[in-house]
Formats: sequence, structure tokens, C-alpha cells
Amino acid sequence: MLNIPTQDLRYTAIQFLEQSPPQRLQILNNLGIARYEFLTKIYLNEANIICMMRFFKSPSQLKFPNLIGADLSSLILDGVNFIRGNLSGANLQGSSLVNADLLFANFTKADLRNANLQGATLNETIWVETLVDKCQLGVGTGLTQLQRQYLQLRGARFNS
Repeated sequence: MLNIPTQDLRYTAIQFLEQSPPQRLQILNNLGIARYEFLTKIYLNEANIICMMRFFKSPSQLKFPNLIGADLSSLILDGVNFIRGNLSGANLQGSSLVNADLLFANFTKADLRNANLQGATLNETIWVETLVDKCQLGVGTGLTQLQRQYLQLRGARFNS
């Protein structure tokens, strides 16, 4: 644990988000969390500053991505590993998560409108109050029949 005061943590997060993707990847490598390569793509905004503060608070103890309230909108995140990720309240609007590993992911109150999750593994996912209008999902994604019906009623589209 780095045990950094909140103001310093905030400054560190902003500094990180101001770097280029290769510079960000080097920082993630140095912290031993390069497996979260998607952090090289996220925007500099308040939601992501708060998200990065959580990542920097204790990088050695990160087991699963804590992306509560993160802004991942319009990003290409194909093949990403968000297993057991907490994406509650996250903005994934218009993002591509094709073939992503999303087992046990929590999408409570997340915004997945116009997102593409075709080929994503979605076993044991949580979808409470998730916005899924025009979200593209594939067949055989690990959803239960009840989840499929729930998502279809909320506007998700299933490709055959």
C-alpha cells in the first residue's frame, strides 16, 4: 500500500491521465499492474481521476478491476479481462467489448447503450438497472434465459 494522502493521490491520477498511452503503460508496468492495459486508453475527466485514485491507492492488492463510475465510453476494449470487475455506474456507452471476459462482472446502473458485447463471456453477470438500449449481444454468451429476456425488454439486441 502506498499510503498516499488523498490530494497527492489525486495529483498522481491526473499526472497519469495526462501521459501518452506508451507512457501510461510504462507506469502500469512499474506498478506491476500492466495487465490493466485498458487504462492507457481512458480519458482525463473527473470520473476517471477518481477511478485512477483507487488503482493507485494500493496497486499491489489489485485482484479485480474496480471501475465504479469510470468513463469508458466509446473505447475499443475488445478482448479485455474484466472478470469480477465492478462496473457499477460505469459509462460504457458506445464501447466495443467484443470477445471480452466479463464473468462475474457487476453492471449495476452502468450505461451500455449502443455498446457491442458480441462474443463476450457473460456468465454470472449482474444487470440491475443497467441501460442496454441498442446494446449488441451474441448468442451463447453465458446469460441465463431470464437475463436474456430482461435485457431484451430493456432494449438489448441479440445477434444470431
